[in-house]
Amino acid sequence: MSKLPLTIACWDYDRVRGLMDGRVPVDGCDVNFLPLGVEETFFRAFRHAEFDACELSFSTYLMNMARERDEGIPFPYIAMPVFISRVFRHSGIYIRTDRGISGPDDLKGRTAGVPEYQMTAAVWIRGILEHEYGVTPADMKWVNGGLEESGRIEKTPLTLPAGVEMNSIGPDKTLSDLLESGELDVLVTARAPSCYDRGAPNVGRLFPNFGDVERAYYKKTGIFPMMHVVGVKKSLLEEHPWVGACLYKAFIQAKKLIMPELTEVAALKISLPWVAQETEDTMALMGKDFWPYGAEDNKVSLGAFLDYHYDQGLSGKQKFTPEDIFIPSTLERFKV
Repeated sequence: MSKLPLTIACWDYDRVRGLMDGRVPVDGCDVNFLPLGVEETFFRAFRHAEFDACELSFSTYLMNMARERDEGIPFPYIAMPVFISRVFRHSGIYIRTDRGISGPDDLKGRTAGVPEYQMTAAVWIRGILEHEYGVTPADMKWVNGGLEESGRIEKTPLTLPAGVEMNSIGPDKTLSDLLESGELDVLVTARAPSCYDRGAPNVGRLFPNFGDVERAYYKKTGIFPMMHVVGVKKSLLEEHPWVGACLYKAFIQAKKLIMPELTEVAALKISLPWVAQETEDTMALMGKDFWPYGAEDNKVSLGAFLDYHYDQGLSGKQKFTPEDIFIPSTLERFKV
């Protein structure tokens, strides 16, 4: 019997390489894996729905689901709780070091740049600033635009809550240049701006010791921020409902495949001298499965993000629950 052709677009993370090289099959499917960068995947998925399954920005996905629910504008994908990208985001707040900003409270009244207000990293950072430090989105003035290339705009239309002010930086400017020139006080971004990488004067991080801050944050909250999910075309699931569970199982197996490599010391498979020690330290803090998939195993982190997204005016008329946004068959699992 012939297998179902299935095109998956996702960056080549270590945790998906078993799917890329065929060591982990997707039951009943013949996989065509496209190892595309995240920006390209997002653009092609949200604009043209080119892939059967693909990596999606979690925030942009929720915004499109809200438009479908509230405005009847169809969205072609539904997600699995495969949190393919996760990053602690305290490192993503860059500041002018000549403005008297010594801690989060000093951000109040400042002008902050962000590539897209709705981007997942920015949602997390605003949520962390508000819930951990008492700095609300309305406490800052926001501007959006391209980090390194001019002309970037929001992928999805949005209506911000009352009291939150945001403007565009203009078609010929970039956020990195504005931070370097001093026209911005703060920059919230997933990628380090080039001015920081070049060591531009008076540009630094709000949390220079972000690793220590992020570990303390996890120890206090139990939250490991998720950035991206994996979406599957609804039309594919309507015709082949078994695909969701099979694909979900394959992503879990691919992640399990690489975990022993992190502690292998006979011959290092990963080009970091102390990767085994770092892995042991991470397990001591976060547990052996420190990169969990599934809604139930991510209840705290997922609940925080859904709260932040709604509170920041990005989820439309109603806060989402996991049952609203994930393929039903991926919310349950069999046991032997």
